[in-house]
Amino acid sequence: MVNPLWKNNEIRQQMKVITKEASPDLVLTNATYLHGIFKKWMTGNIWIKDDRIVYAGQEMPNIGKDTEVADMTGKFIVPGYIEPHVHPYQLYNPQTFADYAAQGGTTTFLSDNLTLFLALENEKAFSLLDELRKLPFNYYWWTRFDSQTEMNNEDHLFTSKSVGEWLDRPDVLLGGELTGWPKLMAGDDQMLYWIQKAKLGLKKIEGHFPGASEKTLARMRLLGADGDHEAMTVDEVEMRLLHGYGVTLRHSSIRPDLPSLLKGIVERELNVFDKLMMTTDGSTPGFHQDGVMDLCIQIALDAGVPPIDAYMMASYNVARYYNVTNLHGLIATGRMANLNILDDIENPVPSGVISKGVWLKKNGEKVYTLPTIDWSVMPDLDMKFDLTEDDFQFSMPFGIEMVNDVITKPYSVNVDTHDGNLSKAHDESFMMLVDRHGKWRVNTLIKGFAAGVSGFASSYTNTGDIILIGKSRRDMWAAFEELKRIKGGIVLIEDGENVCTLPLPIGGGMSDLPMEQLIPQEAALKEALKERGYKHGDAVYTLLFLQATHLPYVRITQKGIYDVMNKKILFPAFMR
Repeated sequence: MVNPLWKNNEIRQQMKVITKEASPDLVLTNATYLHGIFKKWMTGNIWIKDDRIVYAGQEMPNIGKDTEVADMTGKFIVPGYIEPHVHPYQLYNPQTFADYAAQGGTTTFLSDNLTLFLALENEKAFSLLDELRKLPFNYYWWTRFDSQTEMNNEDHLFTSKSVGEWLDRPDVLLGGELTGWPKLMAGDDQMLYWIQKAKLGLKKIEGHFPGASEKTLARMRLLGADGDHEAMTVDEVEMRLLHGYGVTLRHSSIRPDLPSLLKGIVERELNVFDKLMMTTDGSTPGFHQDGVMDLCIQIALDAGVPPIDAYMMASYNVARYYNVTNLHGLIATGRMANLNILDDIENPVPSGVISKGVWLKKNGEKVYTLPTIDWSVMPDLDMKFDLTEDDFQFSMPFGIEMVNDVITKPYSVNVDTHDGNLSKAHDESFMMLVDRHGKWRVNTLIKGFAAGVSGFASSYTNTGDIILIGKSRRDMWAAFEELKRIKGGIVLIEDGENVCTLPLPIGGGMSDLPMEQLIPQEAALKEALKERGYKHGDAVYTLLFLQATHLPYVRITQKGIYDVMNKKILFPAFMR
């Protein structure tokens, strides 16, 4: 929690450690550690009792028979890394991603709530948050104000009561990200009310303003936006800083911008590193083979960012911006015992990781796996309906063309859609979005997905509904049936045979496998799609964003085919 109240007896015991009436659990001696206030390396001894640093300085405590003493001579200690903008449901789940990230020193997440918000009533969602908080890892959250798509029941989901209950939680540090900001600027006073409520709770508001003009940035600042992570050029970084935004530089699987942004900042000698943060922005599993925040720090070091600034961009800067330096980002008395032990300042991958006072990694080896949590509160994807021949009718005058992996535009359909198969000589395919409960469907064609995909089904989507894509209606149908059988995942069928399956048993959208096992599964799926003509950057993000109305130009949604620029439904969904 943001202000965890240690029990009175715990605080008294911590006090006794200072007066040497009691002993700490762990002492790191001869430590060279980074101090964010002085922006310099200090030397001394760090005393840890349970999950808290009770002292960092020159003194030595009373060493008891159960006190662990670790000599840090020759090592460098930095605060645990903080990921300030993570979507922890990109095939993985919050526990598995945290367990993986922690081995690289990332021990704190600021996490998106959208998947939990859409799937669960607040009481059940909060039970998951409370379970996650018990782990030796630090979870904080942001709450959404919109679904970033067109949903049939959005007004019933996003209410002042439901959003307000999230904002009332002390582990929710911000509102946003504001993917629905055009509605806000157009006069959505309900969203403005939520922003004002967040401000009263001293919480930040995160924007989502790719390519925004100076006028838009200024207007959104007046409406309450505090930060933004969408700068794609150094000029955009400067413009956001000019208007007082907190700027988070992104390095993700679809926007790996960090190297060029930092290179430009260094070349321009802007000297603004204490105002910057970094994020991997919910990248897909394989992208993280090279790390999480440790990867971002390494990129910063390689770009010529001074080491102290590089480490503070992933720790103290984040804690200061979100007003939690009383707990995070500093190696000092009273803070959470989140520490990374480095063998070399130029290598941010720690050989030792301590999170909430628990060793997760020691001498370069994993020594602790985060316990799994009970995901049974997430509703199973139990599709108790069948598709019929009538569902496979595709007679739209236009379809959706992929410009890249996430941008789509309309195009005029020029192929005969009455046959059960489309030629693999072109890159147009059938596409259907089906309600996970079987109540409605939206049919169209998609151009540029993959010329050789015969039957493809995915329950990994923005809303948890089912996407079907393919050249063969029969194989699409077979992929749907396999998806139904495994209760969620991604399935690729060719000539009636299963080519590749990636099960997602948690709610139909998340794997229960460790990242080390999920990464090769994702790689196999992407390779199979690539072999069949998928040529864009990240197929997993394509599936997630086909419904996303915060991106141009046309989207497939629960309400039908949606024109983003004109904000209207072009063709409505069919009721089944």
